[in-house]
Amino acid sequence: MVTWALRILVAAGLLGSAWVHYELWQESFRDIDVIGPLFLVNVVAGVVLAIAVLAWRHWLPNLGAFGFGVATLGAYILSLTVGLFEVHEQFKTPAEFWGVVTEVVCILGGLALMVMYRPRRVA
Repeated sequence: MVTWALRILVAAGLLGSAWVHYELWQESFRDIDVIGPLFLVNVVAGVVLAIAVLAWRHWLPNLGAFGFGVATLGAYILSLTVGLFEVHEQFKTPAEFWGVVTEVVCILGGLALMVMYRPRRVA
């Protein structure tokens, strides 16, 4: 039961991040050369990974969720610090806050699920 609840939480994190990126893309990021298309890739990847986490009881979708969270949060941190493809964020909107929350859920939840699904060695 705990595993199923964690899978739902990770899927919600993935879908939440996808939604945040879709909303931001609609508002203004669609017109930014590199970042606009990357936001749409994030949307599609978040939805596909959420479905995989819920439908496939295997460590691979969990690794995908973890990697998704690390890559997305890492890109955001770059945009906050040195800039990413000429985009400089300031962490002052609710979308940015919820984006960070959902990505941390993906990282921690994906990691926890990978630990829970690690292959068992037969002695």
